[in-house]
Amino acid sequence: MDKLNIFKKSGGETEDVSGEKPSYGEIGDAFKEALRMGTEQVVSQLGAVDGFNGDPTIHIPLPEELKTIKRMLANIGMSHLVDDLELKLNRAAESATPKAKKLFMQAITEMTFEDVKAIYDGPDNSATVYFQGKMTLPLKKEMEPIVEETLSQVGAINAYDNVMEQYKTLPFVPDVKADLTEYVLDKGIEGIFYYIAKEEAEIRKNPVKHTTDLLKKVFGME
Repeated sequence: MDKLNIFKKSGGETEDVSGEKPSYGEIGDAFKEALRMGTEQVVSQLGAVDGFNGDPTIHIPLPEELKTIKRMLANIGMSHLVDDLELKLNRAAESATPKAKKLFMQAITEMTFEDVKAIYDGPDNSATVYFQGKMTLPLKKEMEPIVEETLSQVGAINAYDNVMEQYKTLPFVPDVKADLTEYVLDKGIEGIFYYIAKEEAEIRKNPVKHTTDLLKKVFGME
């Protein structure tokens, strides 16, 4: 974006450093296109097998409440039950993440030119903040049934029941409760927006890493 400062004006006009000045519509469309490709990349990455489980940055750990259980079960050689549950929590997030694609595309489509300008002129995480405001609640609603179904299908609920059954046989253990669905939703959405923020930073640094004719024209690439 250093090559063509598309929203900065000189003498009341958009600065033209690339020869043929792109239209305002093309400028907005190009920025949306860059965001669209970036968000698709994130959803594809996190929605694949080990998108969460194999990524140490966004891997979903056991809820704090269950870490106590793991320590107690480790003493009797049964910590594998909790490890299995942890894997299944990550699998649920991976299964639900593709639901985000439609919502990202909708949010980008609904952006006005003023939205795009405010995002571009704002802090480096402006698009991420915009998406969070528009999408967090709808995304949670879309992902919830998938998470619930996946937790059941992959055996997370059975694993949790098995863990609790074994845990309760131990003497003098505290009562432990965990809402697995809510926990996976919160951590899953947190992971998605973590990578959206990284992708936004990359778009600002190198908006034509996924080069298209429109991006070439707007950002002055030859």
